[in-house]
Amino acid sequence: MAKVVVINLILCISLCMAFVSCTNSRRIIPTNSSPLGHDDATPSGSNFTYVCDPSRFDQLGLDVSSFGYCDKSLPYNLRAKDLVDRMTLAEKVRQLGNLAYGVPRLGLPKYEWWSEALHGVSNVGPGTFFDDLIPGATSFPPVILTAASFNESLWKKIGQAVSTEARAMYNLGRGGLTYWSPNINVVRDPRWGRTTETPGEDPFVVGKYASNYVRGLQDVEGHENHEDLNSRPLKVSSCCKHYAAYDVDNWMGVERYYFDARVTEQDMVETFLRPFEMCVKEGDVSSVMCSYNRVNGIPTCADPKLLNQTIRGEWDLHGYIVSDCDSIEVMVDKHKFLGDTNEDAVARTLKAGLDLDCGVYYTNFTSKAVVQGKVRERDIDKSLNYLYLVLMRLGFFDGSPQYKSLGKDDVCSHQNIELAREAAREGIVLLKNDNQTLPLNSAKIKTLAVVGPHANATKAMIGNYAGIPCRIVSPIDAFSKHGKVNYRMGCGDVACKNESLIFPAMEAAKHSDATIIFAGLDLSIEAESLDRDNLTLPGFQTQFIDQVTRAAKGPVILVIMSAGCIDISFAKSNTKIKSILWAGYPGEQGGHAIADVVYGNYNPGGRLPITWYEANYVDMLPMTSLQLRPVDSLGYPGRTYKFFDGSTVYPFGYGLSYTQFNYTLATSKRSVHVKLNKYHHCRALNYTSGAYNPPCPAMLVEDLKCDQHFEVGIEVQNVGKRDGSEVVILYSKPPEGIAATYIKQVIGFKRVFVAAGGSEKVTFSFNACQSLKVVDYAANSLLPSGGHTIVISDGGLSFPVHIKFER
Repeated sequence: MAKVVVINLILCISLCMAFVSCTNSRRIIPTNSSPLGHDDATPSGSNFTYVCDPSRFDQLGLDVSSFGYCDKSLPYNLRAKDLVDRMTLAEKVRQLGNLAYGVPRLGLPKYEWWSEALHGVSNVGPGTFFDDLIPGATSFPPVILTAASFNESLWKKIGQAVSTEARAMYNLGRGGLTYWSPNINVVRDPRWGRTTETPGEDPFVVGKYASNYVRGLQDVEGHENHEDLNSRPLKVSSCCKHYAAYDVDNWMGVERYYFDARVTEQDMVETFLRPFEMCVKEGDVSSVMCSYNRVNGIPTCADPKLLNQTIRGEWDLHGYIVSDCDSIEVMVDKHKFLGDTNEDAVARTLKAGLDLDCGVYYTNFTSKAVVQGKVRERDIDKSLNYLYLVLMRLGFFDGSPQYKSLGKDDVCSHQNIELAREAAREGIVLLKNDNQTLPLNSAKIKTLAVVGPHANATKAMIGNYAGIPCRIVSPIDAFSKHGKVNYRMGCGDVACKNESLIFPAMEAAKHSDATIIFAGLDLSIEAESLDRDNLTLPGFQTQFIDQVTRAAKGPVILVIMSAGCIDISFAKSNTKIKSILWAGYPGEQGGHAIADVVYGNYNPGGRLPITWYEANYVDMLPMTSLQLRPVDSLGYPGRTYKFFDGSTVYPFGYGLSYTQFNYTLATSKRSVHVKLNKYHHCRALNYTSGAYNPPCPAMLVEDLKCDQHFEVGIEVQNVGKRDGSEVVILYSKPPEGIAATYIKQVIGFKRVFVAAGGSEKVTFSFNACQSLKVVDYAANSLLPSGGHTIVISDGGLSFPVHIKFER
């Protein structure tokens, strides 16, 4: 036991060192002080009261009653205005960076805006840190694996657990209240290095993940549907990023700091903006982060159409807009946008709607920009009001009594650690299971060879934007509890550049009853600022897997850890590799989760949230081509399952189970009648040659009431011998003959548990306009007439829904 404690202590120290550096920003900031950072900070480890605590003002020699911003009888907007109006210009600009310096003469403390909580409270960003009092926080699986669960309630529950730990750390002076998470960029290209941070390639699924996780982080029980959303209380503040069309980091010398994403309005509306719109409208997120790149020549943080007109105007954001870190500097030094000076740049971004600068440009150059007449002081005031409204909603000024009791025992709780294990289990995808090899029978498997570069994975399971895990369990740790394990590395690391370690792994497999090979990728292959060049396993990994498989005495199970897809066709077709699991990066409880699945303590039900392409896919088109639809003139194939119709290793939504499910269509509405008046005008659609062109092809969605719904009822029967969870995914296919539209798209999904021999009814209700619309080349959202097809999961069951326009 002493040996295990020492090993865990060493691991904890190494992980702490690994995660101190910041990956969101180009700056490295020490995380060794209170995130409040205020001049009158309470002693380390004791509770920070709240800004408007009368006793605090007494200590500062101030009378709290003389400050209107502390008058709780006033609405938040008046209080925020009072605070801002009291400041000088020099004081105002010092509040516009991620480190807001406060105004001592007004009793306003410092505040650090930048904290991260992508899949647990992280020490990336100076707003949060760990020490002897709080040595770590629960590290849930990185997002791509959690998304594979297709479980909305799980996504929200994780957000609730993370925000509870964040609040507890805030009470103890170790955490902030504003968390710049989640990342909701769509995975357009399989080479993207940040796939691990995202919920996958489908905009609707990504949007649903965003709204649920954000609700989990932000919602205060009883105030989910507050009458005034600008004063709705927040548990912590969430931020959806990176807006928009951001998914090239560093590919073939093309860096995000220089990249100009050339995007059609059609793709913007249909793909790149949709998750953000859902995050704002459904999740009521309190912040959006603009990205480094340009979109059609304009830096996103300086684009009034993207910021003021869309986020704040059309979507009605109740919160603030923040830049990715040092984006204004990037705009000046890298994009060299319009030859702007520093003062030009801060003026341009302020007027475009950027409220907060993660960086120092607003702090250093905004006063000069005002003096030079390039921006109005009222633009600064507007942004500060948005910022202070969020802090007021968080209880920063008045306290949050419902969270006052949270403390050390609420971080790394047994309940949260078990939730991390459950999240990993729900996301794991069974890709192959010949002859029902899995689950293994521990009574028959006396010795188990566990080999490969991820067999003893620890740090790799945590991914990026991670803090220090509470209790990390490697695969070796977990499998050793089930019997005798013969462990050999096989490869020194995922790069696997040395063949010398393969032979010992072969020997272990030769003398064991079964072999589990742990292979895949890690952050040295796919990460922020590091895109991939290919879709194959690195180095000698393929050779290693083949040689160990040939030598193995018993069945071989391959476990892949990765975020992005890998062409493992060789393993899929290898008859001696009986089973394949994709485990993403499974978080701190990853070892337990994988063992639970392998030994049948958990029946896998995850589904792939991205398409697994064949290796030659990336030879067909550059990563820098942003179009989702095929480009026939250049020979480019389509992107994502919505537009790609070629062969794949595994398709989007694929996943097996240890049991079998049958579907029966219980109820469905086969036609939707849309009443039109004389002011409704039919819209044209492009049709393929020879296709039927109806008299009224489509109606503009914004011209309709869009109150027509249709329901789908499905009975899910478990006809196997094991309890299990089934993910029911519903897709819509547009009427035949419409040119250049999607092949199919997800319109709904639910994960349902069904006991062996039992059945459950799953009911979906769809808004016809939202679920059956298409976006045409001019970016119009149209509801086409005719027969739409609803496809259930793998396509074994489908039925038509007819849209009929009637005058």
